[in-house]
Amino acid sequence: MAELSVVTSASSRAADDALDVARRTLRLEMDGLAAIDTALTGETGERLREAISLIHRSAGRVIVTGIGKSGHIGRKIAATLASTGTAAHFVHAAEASHGDLGMIQDTDVVLVLSWSGETAELSDIIDYTHRFKVPLIAITSRESSTLARAADIALVLPAMPEACPNGQAPTTSTLMQLAVGDMLATCLLSNRGFSADDFRRYHPGGKLGARLKRARDVMVQGEAMPLVAEDASLSQAVLTMSSKRLGVTGVINADGELAGLITDGDLRRTFKNGFSDCPVADVMTRRPITVTEDTLVQEVLALMNSASITVLFVMDGKRPVGVIHIHELLRIGVV
Repeated sequence: MAELSVVTSASSRAADDALDVARRTLRLEMDGLAAIDTALTGETGERLREAISLIHRSAGRVIVTGIGKSGHIGRKIAATLASTGTAAHFVHAAEASHGDLGMIQDTDVVLVLSWSGETAELSDIIDYTHRFKVPLIAITSRESSTLARAADIALVLPAMPEACPNGQAPTTSTLMQLAVGDMLATCLLSNRGFSADDFRRYHPGGKLGARLKRARDVMVQGEAMPLVAEDASLSQAVLTMSSKRLGVTGVINADGELAGLITDGDLRRTFKNGFSDCPVADVMTRRPITVTEDTLVQEVLALMNSASITVLFVMDGKRPVGVIHIHELLRIGVV
């Protein structure tokens, strides 16, 4: 039992030690981000503005490059730029020296990541930008480094301690690089007026693509819409609801405008004391909740949830042009 107690105590201390290391890592990385925030109030902020302006004016792409962990971060930055409306590619610096320099055009902007600014593998791509007058933006931590001095715009970040307990593994530095990449992407996104529709163009798959669809993309329309005239009988409405299988029928007036709707719930309340074939106008819900064709489907779902309804009509002015059932939203992954 004594041995078990010792083992348990050791395990508990190890868990506590792990949490201490985890919290220290978080604090150091937060310090790194805070240091960037402070630096942006000075020359670094002005250089960031210049970099954003340079990329925004460029007729080409952003070519991102780096080696090691900076290269991994560079790939992420290139992907973020591309997905938010700024054409971008990652070119591996070592491969660039063996033919991939041909991927870089004189209309492009090259974004180079190197924390030390002295990465030897970057020399060929730096020389290439000078030879063909391709603008070069650097993200580094040393103002006096070879990379910073070679760059047209050097985004020099504060040299903060790595979160690695040995102070060696790129941790704080890579997070800081990533944060600058995100700043570039979001500022360019804002400058370009990149909209939800634009975002959907680059993210057609998965739940994100589903949320960015519009009501017009998912609605039932045309002959599939359940509609009856305002002077129809309730029995006619029941037949229409049964044949269209959406649990609702719209009621339209002589001008084709939506006067109201009848749902399964309306029928249950009407028939609780027995069936009575009355005019639909006596039963229908007037001024129902509707949306327009441009409404995002995530907003449609939120509206359904807040109003506790499962189906609604899509309108063009006062005329119904479609119906959306919650089952279709769930089917395409809008959750």
